[in-house]
Amino acid sequence: MATGISGAALGAVSSRSGAAIATTFGRGVGVVYQLYHLLGRKDRIRLELRHLQLVPQVALRFLRISVGGVAQFFVATSSWIVLMRLMATYGSSAVAGYTIATRVIIFALLPSWGMGNAAATLVGQNLGAGKPERARRSVWTAARFNFAAMMLVAVVFISIPGAIVGVFDKDPEVLRYGIACLRWISYGFGLYAIGTVVVHAFNGAGDTLTPTWINLLCFWIIQIPLAYALAETLGLGPTGVFIAVMLAESIMALVAVLVFRRGRWQHRVV
Repeated sequence: MATGISGAALGAVSSRSGAAIATTFGRGVGVVYQLYHLLGRKDRIRLELRHLQLVPQVALRFLRISVGGVAQFFVATSSWIVLMRLMATYGSSAVAGYTIATRVIIFALLPSWGMGNAAATLVGQNLGAGKPERARRSVWTAARFNFAAMMLVAVVFISIPGAIVGVFDKDPEVLRYGIACLRWISYGFGLYAIGTVVVHAFNGAGDTLTPTWINLLCFWIIQIPLAYALAETLGLGPTGVFIAVMLAESIMALVAVLVFRRGRWQHRVV
């Protein structure tokens, strides 16, 4: 028994070490690739030693903007931790199903985040060039493409969630929770696609505080209490958590669009 436990422990450690090494190697290759282009002589953006000097005014502006970015991740991550704690009260099968479904969803959302980053770049570039209307059009164009792509993903996830979750776990209970999570959250993919682009657009304009307040409203004030109310008060269990996530993400998209249409972001470019 002791040998078996030791072997399992060593295997787990080895697995974690392998993941850490792969992550470090992959990111290291990315940095080398960036430096290759930044230090090259034929690229549009070139990094030289004279550019490495500290400019206090610029550093302070970066620091101010980064505070909002850090806060956004903190609010979202802490909300996820609370939801995971709530899911844990329903047993290991619920946690496993929820974890598998959210990992699949995160993987599917990677292109959506890429579209959001592209929109942020276009917003910053166009505002810097004094073309706010073109920045606005860039956001809505990216939002339309993102919406179309995520709706296709949603159709797949809603149609065959069992086949997707079943790749990772065949346990009937895990499958039941994973399927419910994948389906419910996928219902909000269309709005989420638009919200992702709009929130990134705020960041691209240098307004990182607006997305932070939106995250606070939707994740802490709406999502967490709603998840508890649906799961515990109304007795929906884990399904209540899944519904709360979908509703909170959808509300976040609607709030972001409403604030974006007011246009204050056009004057926050760094």
